[in-house]
Amino acid sequence: MPGALLRIVTCGSVDDGKSTLIGRLLAETGSVPEDTLEAARWTRRTGSAVAAGDVDFSLLTDGLESEREQGITIDVAYRHLDLSDTLRAIVADAPGHEQFTRNMVVAASTADVGILLVDAARGVRTQTFRHLYVCAMMRVSTVVIAINKMDAVGFDETVFKALSGRVREAADSLGIAEVHTIPVSALRGDNVTRRGEAMEWYPGPTLLAALAAVPPARVALTAPPRLPVQMVLRTPEYRGYAGTLVSGSLRVGDEVSVGRSMVRARIASLTVAGSTAVEASVGQAIAVTLDREIDLARGDLLLPPEGAPAANDRFACEVVWLHERPLARGRSYLLVCGPLSVPATVTAIRDKVDVESGHLHSTRDLLINEIGHVEIATDIPIVLDSYSEVRDTGSFLLVDRVQFDTVAAGLVVHPMRRGVNVHEQRFEVDRAARQELSGHAGKVIWLTGLPGSGKSTIAAQVEKELHLRGTRTYVLDGDNLRLGLNKDLGFTPEDRAENVRRVGEVARLMMDAGLVVLVCLVSPVQEDRDAVRGRFAPGEFCEVFVDTPLAVCQERDPKGLYRKARLGLIPNLTGVGQDYEVPRSPELVVDGSGTLEAAVQAVLRLALP
Repeated sequence: MPGALLRIVTCGSVDDGKSTLIGRLLAETGSVPEDTLEAARWTRRTGSAVAAGDVDFSLLTDGLESEREQGITIDVAYRHLDLSDTLRAIVADAPGHEQFTRNMVVAASTADVGILLVDAARGVRTQTFRHLYVCAMMRVSTVVIAINKMDAVGFDETVFKALSGRVREAADSLGIAEVHTIPVSALRGDNVTRRGEAMEWYPGPTLLAALAAVPPARVALTAPPRLPVQMVLRTPEYRGYAGTLVSGSLRVGDEVSVGRSMVRARIASLTVAGSTAVEASVGQAIAVTLDREIDLARGDLLLPPEGAPAANDRFACEVVWLHERPLARGRSYLLVCGPLSVPATVTAIRDKVDVESGHLHSTRDLLINEIGHVEIATDIPIVLDSYSEVRDTGSFLLVDRVQFDTVAAGLVVHPMRRGVNVHEQRFEVDRAARQELSGHAGKVIWLTGLPGSGKSTIAAQVEKELHLRGTRTYVLDGDNLRLGLNKDLGFTPEDRAENVRRVGEVARLMMDAGLVVLVCLVSPVQEDRDAVRGRFAPGEFCEVFVDTPLAVCQERDPKGLYRKARLGLIPNLTGVGQDYEVPRSPELVVDGSGTLEAAVQAVLRLALP
């Protein structure tokens, strides 16, 4: 049984021949069952150029019915391959289509070596550079550039040298440690597992020989131990912590600490695959018990106390944006790293990468499949490693908090010092003292609705009534804030998200001061409102939907916004140029087209302390 394991990702633009190349590697190394190989001999996909009776090698990796129908790779196909008597490989055949970039990122995140295909006839394309950059970003240390379909260009050496030189130059600029270039014909088999007579001018190894010479990465073995806790196991006699050891090794008696609290304990026992063990190594699913009771839950991280990164809430990161809606600065997402899931906000977008040149360009957003450098703030301090140190605890996904779509894949470049050097200062005069002085508790009433729905009118009358009753109040009106605090923000979805975040933070401070805060803000996106709600304890934040039909708002048009929108002067007015997402479960819905008195009384009942 081969001992060493090499993880390989194949990538490149669509139709460059990845599935055919990997299929031939599998077949010619005896890594495919005979019946599967025979089925690929007589099965044909639509438009296949393979003659009847010959094996269509691409069918050996494209397992989905839709892949076979369309002749493309959609999902990542994983196949086992024996490279030699002592080395086996897991090959991930990643899709080439731009819309499936997320799948390629996932495949590259665990790879030791990448096979980057280039179609000799079509040349180097943007997706070629994007996949090369992703390999560099995911720290794939060795890249084999396979210039495929050399038969389509008459096995021309000058074509090979021109294409390989261009890609090698890009790889060198990205700092990829080891780069090999090989001319191949996956269809004919030249230089895949055997040398091709048509390319005697090429003196180097075949693809198989080049892969067999790559040593498997030992980073996960030599990295410090990390055990993300996936489950707490409880019985009357037992309390253990289960998870997969993602790096390093652990032994009974080792001292460990909880990442977020740095509380220390020693490993009292180890269980591996249901059996008691003295030591566990990387990749094993284990359960540990500790020599003392400590506060530990799912998502916590066990690690050695010496040299461990401190819990932090600010991180410099590199991300691949994967969603149709652009990345929004100020919008809250869920950051998911293994069993850990915490709310997080992109506080800054520093730049985006030109994948062809490698140059960085200043930007305010990231579009689908773009790669950029950002700063992320988490709602609570967490422990994340730099990706260069530990892959599994240095990489993460960003997930939409409403639809739960994966919107980005990222890695931590480094934790930011400001995250550990900034500390909350507590004062003797706290919220309770201020509320006692005011005679009532603080609260935030968040009025949302279309422009012209009546939010400000209702808030003004509610504040007047509260003031007469001795309640300390303040109205945060969207327009007033845009004249000062948010003067730098426009009305793009990204700026709207930041506008809502800032208003939410101001409202939270005012509530802490003991005020009843009335916020009048269109805030059209549900996840932005949810992110603000998440900053408050239950009962402190009340969402009020001022439900006024668009036709009534357009008829009122108190600020002339709808008239300007009709004239094309405001292209992104909510309700006309931008969608408004109706609140899913607000504390109150008021009829904005009804009487003002009814709306005011309804909000008053919600706002009164």
